[in-house]
Amino acid sequence: MEGLAGLVDEGKLARIGLWEVSAETLRRANAVHLVSAVQTECSLWSRGPEAEVLSTCRELCIGFVPYSPLGRGFLTGRFQDGQFEDGDFRASLPRFQDEAAQANRRIADLVAMMAERKGCTPAQLALAWLLAQGRDIVPSPGTKQPKYLRDNVGAVAVTPNLHPPEAGAWRSAWRGCAGGAMGDPRSVSGARRGSSIAVSLAA
Repeated sequence: MEGLAGLVDEGKLARIGLWEVSAETLRRANAVHLVSAVQTECSLWSRGPEAEVLSTCRELCIGFVPYSPLGRGFLTGRFQDGQFEDGDFRASLPRFQDEAAQANRRIADLVAMMAERKGCTPAQLALAWLLAQGRDIVPSPGTKQPKYLRDNVGAVAVTPNLHPPEAGAWRSAWRGCAGGAMGDPRSVSGARRGSSIAVSLAA
């Protein structure tokens, strides 16, 4: 972190952002130099960061940027048949393996059901849910196709229509379909990363 801070002092960096850090690491880093934003995976099926990382970001006035907010496409209803193009890294992720994908389909089905009630697409609902959690949250969905980009942008119109009473209904429905509290990793089948990715991150 000292090296990054030095680059800021030299005018070579405007701001510092961190990726996939724990709350403890974030505190230590921010004590050396102001951290502008933290990027970490967070979505309707990867909500672990909310417990500590997001709360720490808010305490320190640091922006929170969830990547893969659509569950790498799974929450939109895609990639549930185990068929992937050559080179698609999702084929190696535990949550997309046959048995796990079958078990997780109930979560995607719930998102689709709630989206239909709201009159939007599953992608828009998943993004709107994150946006509704606070102005300090800026999801970062990736796409290569203009049609998906337009769909994602439409989430902004959905967000103001997510009312607090719906949160309770959502959590009740989640418990019914996923067998656990909303965001509980035990209600999602499979780890979010494969072992090869975990090794590369630790290297």
